[in-house]
Amino acid sequence: MLIKDLYKLIKECIWAGRYKRAVRKAKNLSALFNMTYFVILYRGKLEVIPKKNLKRLILQRKFKSGTTIQDIEKIALYVAK
Repeated sequence: MLIKDLYKLIKECIWAGRYKRAVRKAKNLSALFNMTYFVILYRGKLEVIPKKNLKRLILQRKFKSGTTIQDIEKIALYVAK
């Protein structure tokens, strides 16, 4: 039981570090380029993607049919404006 808890704690710490790094990157890029950036889970990884590129990905049908930018904004982990 103790090994499983320790494994879970390490996994959560790694996730937290990756999340903090992605949020920091989104904030910096947003301030630098004056664009809206989203931190989302895309293809199983945390990705920092500008809103402009998300619109392009929706048009290229990289997401499920009927997905809108508002849907992605709702499920985004962080939005840097």
